[in-house]
Amino acid sequence: MNPSQSTVAMSLIAPGMFLVFSLVFCCAWLVERRRHYLLLLSLSCTLFCAGATVQIFHLPDAVYLNAVVSSVFYTSAVIAATEGILGRSRKQFGLRADVALLLGITGMILFFCYVTPYLLARIYIQNFGYGAILLIASFRLVPQRRTRPVDRVLFWVMFVFAVQFFPRTALTAGPNAVFSARNFGQSPFWQALQVSIALLGAALAFAILAAALSDLLDDLRRERDSDPLTGVLNRRGFQERSNELGLSASSASVSLVLCDLDHFKVINDTYGHPAGDDVLRSFGAILVSELRSSDLVCRVGGEEFAILMPDTKEESAAAVAERIRKRIERQTFDRIPVSHRVTSSFGVAERRSGESLHDLMERADQLLYKAKSGGRNRLARAVEEDTPAANSSLLTAPPSARFQEGSPASSHIEWAAVSQWGQEKNRSQS
Repeated sequence: MNPSQSTVAMSLIAPGMFLVFSLVFCCAWLVERRRHYLLLLSLSCTLFCAGATVQIFHLPDAVYLNAVVSSVFYTSAVIAATEGILGRSRKQFGLRADVALLLGITGMILFFCYVTPYLLARIYIQNFGYGAILLIASFRLVPQRRTRPVDRVLFWVMFVFAVQFFPRTALTAGPNAVFSARNFGQSPFWQALQVSIALLGAALAFAILAAALSDLLDDLRRERDSDPLTGVLNRRGFQERSNELGLSASSASVSLVLCDLDHFKVINDTYGHPAGDDVLRSFGAILVSELRSSDLVCRVGGEEFAILMPDTKEESAAAVAERIRKRIERQTFDRIPVSHRVTSSFGVAERRSGESLHDLMERADQLLYKAKSGGRNRLARAVEEDTPAANSSLLTAPPSARFQEGSPASSHIEWAAVSQWGQEKNRSQS
């Protein structure tokens, strides 16, 4: 194999590899079509292959026209890759910025081809331009405190891939300078470019694939742990998430609220199950809107829901429950006449020292039964059993006064008791 053949063979490694990645991203998109960024990444790999083919096989053979055409493909590939990676995080540069970048880089390449022919200027424009685009995009993905490990890896791989465009151009200086487009393929710069694109480009592609797989697994877990009708947690998700909170019997205050829609069977029987589903969806949305991100809300079954509030005193939990009660009482539904007001009842209890979850659930359930027996559309608190009723102004406290300061401890409660309590409750009702 003569030197020119070996140069061509080496130059084909990167485009061949990216052709495979293009097919992989395309197949991944066909499986999960909601992830449109996979299609952009597939397009990016294809555009890179097209640019490399034009440059390696001199199609067209005219030097300047070849430089312009290959630059259009390469620039489009970088822009598509950047938009694909940003799109995964629901961010973007936008179509106007993309078109401006493409026209700007292409315009400069045209200038240094036909107005003032200068090969090194074209090299700097492409390398500094592509590096800057990728670097700016990576800065928009800087990891935060709760960023997942896979996203941190993706950020650093993309950052390194962007930075390597800058020092590589040093190979065009001094004795390594490229003097003509014809011997460009034999230059140290071209060889370093092929190696860096192959290694770091592959690393970036694998990082994106790993992130996409992680996204898919998270979605599957979310679907497994969520109630499909209301979007809140189901019992399994409630159990796992509560374990992740790391609560223990010695940790800060924990309050539990059990809530139930009053006369829900009448709604289903009178207005139909679609109307009942609308009520459940709205109730779930109201619960979520009144809670912090650290609070957990679960559909225990039927029309009954449970809310776990870490670092929350009973009086604050009762204030939240009262606001929810008033909101659902004022809520209107398309399938239900305005004259029919949907109401709800609540049982609110704060965990006592050394109390198990099962006992807490039982106590909250008894309070919920007390609220329903007392006329419904009300809440019952554990403190009412031992002390006079709290001032009613508490129940209208502003959201900022809901919760006390504190942080969860390191160990966890046996939250498998949620399922045990639910099973016992179901048996008692059957």
